[in-house]
Amino acid sequence: MKRYGLIGFPLGHSFSSKYFTEKFAREGIKDALYENYPLEDLELFPKLIENTEGLSGLNVTIPHKTTIIRFLSETDKDASAVGAVNVIGITDERGEKKLKGYNTDIYGFRESLLPHLGSSHIKALILGTGGSSLAVRYVLTSLGINYVNVSRTPSSFNISYRDLTDDLLSDSTLVINTTPLGMYPEIEFCPDINYGVLSERHILYDLVYNPEMTKFMSKGEERGCKVIGGLQMLHLQAEKAWEIWNREV
Repeated sequence: MKRYGLIGFPLGHSFSSKYFTEKFAREGIKDALYENYPLEDLELFPKLIENTEGLSGLNVTIPHKTTIIRFLSETDKDASAVGAVNVIGITDERGEKKLKGYNTDIYGFRESLLPHLGSSHIKALILGTGGSSLAVRYVLTSLGINYVNVSRTPSSFNISYRDLTDDLLSDSTLVINTTPLGMYPEIEFCPDINYGVLSERHILYDLVYNPEMTKFMSKGEERGCKVIGGLQMLHLQAEKAWEIWNREV
């Protein structure tokens, strides 16, 4: 039996477990099992690898997307460039486990965003500076879209929400929420921006997938914005992970 799973903490509302369990049932894949492996302390990761028989691939979620890298044998070029990993391929080479890191968030975000972009979408705001924001930054750079990072605390590479002016928000016609604000069960929350200056020129993309319509998105819709949720991105990155795991065999 091949085992796959998700590491992170907490994992109370995992997309991956449900997605892959349903995929295996739907496609008649009988020799695979997908499980959650909640790891609050990443120092326990080597024991998980050593003690889990048949482990063939892992997804990685918050808060471990960047810190997992030091436990891996290697990372592919995209994951290395981004500095974050959300998929691990596991192979056995002469009795020794080899772990290679990938970032399929890049693929999922790019492919779900591209159909909606127009010539006016040349400036973006990225809300949040966590592991998922790294993939978003990488994709926007590759597409030639200028961006500004926004977080609660200002730093050398981001501004704070207090510093986010109405003019900057109005000019940035692509706004991407990479924070967990608005995720179930705390669906009443959303990023603290002035939604009143948004218009039909804007795209609001929320990486949150549960609920499918977040408060961030609904407030954008009220202003005539195009809104995109995170579910399609998750489907795309999950299928890319499955492709990687089967390629690693």
